[in-house]
Amino acid sequence: MKGFIKEFKEFISRGNVMDMAVGIIIGSAFTAIVTALVDNVIMPLISVITGGISFDQWNITLGSGKNAPVLGLGTFIAAVINFLLIALVLFCVIKAMNKMHEGADRLTGKTKEEEEPTTKICPYCKSEIPIGATRCPHCTSILENEKKEA
Repeated sequence: MKGFIKEFKEFISRGNVMDMAVGIIIGSAFTAIVTALVDNVIMPLISVITGGISFDQWNITLGSGKNAPVLGLGTFIAAVINFLLIALVLFCVIKAMNKMHEGADRLTGKTKEEEEPTTKICPYCKSEIPIGATRCPHCTSILENEKKEA
């Protein structure tokens, strides 16, 4: 049990877990802001455009009677708008962060080094084969070494 508790303490004290916790808290606060924006600004504007129809009234009643099921289309549309706004903002934030990291890499001189190729194309059958192959495993052709030494 002591090993489990020690392992849990190490897990919790890692920076990634703390970063994730902060991200979740900020994300939930941001979601509340976007929901308020959609419910109190965007939906009333759409209601004015549609002739005063409130999104809360965009319902389809299935069946009849006192307890008939109701499809809340207006509520669903508001949720979709919330999602699209949050996704748009996250996309913009991530794009800006990526651009910032690229700029920092350029300033520090860090560039992505191109990796050495590990495969080549057989000149006879056009199959992909390991770079060091001397015979094609597909067509069995003998491959000449492209790097002839002088």
